[in-house]
Amino acid sequence: MRVLPRLRFFVQNTGRKLFAMLPKTRRHQVYRSFVDCDPEPDDRLVLKIAETQEELEACFKLLHNAYVASRFMAPDPSGLRVTIYHALPTTTTLCAKVDGQVVGTLSLIRESAIGFPLQRIFDLSGVRAKEGNIAEVSALAIDRRFRHTGGTILFPLMKFMYEYCTTFFDTRHLVIAVNPRHIEMYESLLYFQRLTASVVENYDFVNGAPAIGATLDLRHAPEILRRAYAGKPARRNLHHYFKETRLPNIQMPQRRFYTTNDPVLTPELIDYFFNRRTRVFAELSDRKKALLHLIYDLPAYRAVLPPQPPQAIEVQVRRHQRFSVKCPARLIGEKIDQTIPLEVNEVSRYGFRAISSRPVPVNVWLTVAIQLGSKEVSCLTVQAVQETSQGNRYYYGFHIGEPDLVWRKFVAALHQGHTHSDLNDATRFLQTRFQ
Repeated sequence: MRVLPRLRFFVQNTGRKLFAMLPKTRRHQVYRSFVDCDPEPDDRLVLKIAETQEELEACFKLLHNAYVASRFMAPDPSGLRVTIYHALPTTTTLCAKVDGQVVGTLSLIRESAIGFPLQRIFDLSGVRAKEGNIAEVSALAIDRRFRHTGGTILFPLMKFMYEYCTTFFDTRHLVIAVNPRHIEMYESLLYFQRLTASVVENYDFVNGAPAIGATLDLRHAPEILRRAYAGKPARRNLHHYFKETRLPNIQMPQRRFYTTNDPVLTPELIDYFFNRRTRVFAELSDRKKALLHLIYDLPAYRAVLPPQPPQAIEVQVRRHQRFSVKCPARLIGEKIDQTIPLEVNEVSRYGFRAISSRPVPVNVWLTVAIQLGSKEVSCLTVQAVQETSQGNRYYYGFHIGEPDLVWRKFVAALHQGHTHSDLNDATRFLQTRFQ
């Protein structure tokens, strides 16, 4: 009765050894030969942000089961894989659903005061030296019923990730930490580049399993993929799939403002996942507890956060809270001969940071029009007060002389609303408050 399983194991093990003996370029060609991207997946498949308690719990359960099966974690009494990074407003969890059930998930972790999981063991200085925001791709899991179906869930989930990062998440660099068994899939299919040639033998974030770090520059990825998949038919062409194929299965978030995050955790959801269902908050260091109180600084959240440490923890705090956005703007004034386009990427109550392709005069008053959302434009008198440059891109900090009504509503709404859904509620409240 046990002969067949043993034979299957022998064949699989022998096949892996023979495959490993092939030259690296040949192995990568074999990986790419398995690409099969259906441009019209079953309409029962839905790709969206996990935002409800049921969706998030299903993602965390799927992740737990996959990690336990791979020995990346010991079974947790909750049956969930939940980390402190899932508690951050700068983390977005994506999910794939079939017939309403979650069958795939991954999380995108934007940089915050708490950092990334992999930065504890990998040096990101080379990535940071380049301009652009960084996000770690983490917590990837596919329901085992769909793991051997030719990528029917994995490839649509990867496409959703690519479109979300490049369109909504304002991300240029993706970083990953994966088991050495899987690194060549990322290198051969998506052209990730290793952060280091060596393997970290003991990565505590995944129960001491070995890991390899890698990065992908999304600015250059389209051209790399175009050359790599040139001449391939559409179903086997990842460049065509990522850049030219439209999947109606993807449900992108609807935003009032041009923010770059989609936080979904209400105080009730935070309490449920991090206090009641798991012990994530109870087991945090004092420093991370203090940082959480800085990140969620509204009274509604204090009751569900872990108690503040008894002694003050030194953390760097900005005087005015800043928010990540991506807003087009135009700069005009007597000191410049023509309109200068800007991209505003960070705002606070009395200032903002922006990128320009042209130099901007500093310490002189200018006028800027900023498109804050599809229907909101703010006109401000500003001064450029800081300047750095990299190549033909210039980075400025701007001080606002006097915020106009639209700007005050916008920033106040960001302060009032810590979740994706309540920004609109905060805005409606502020419409009456400032009138």
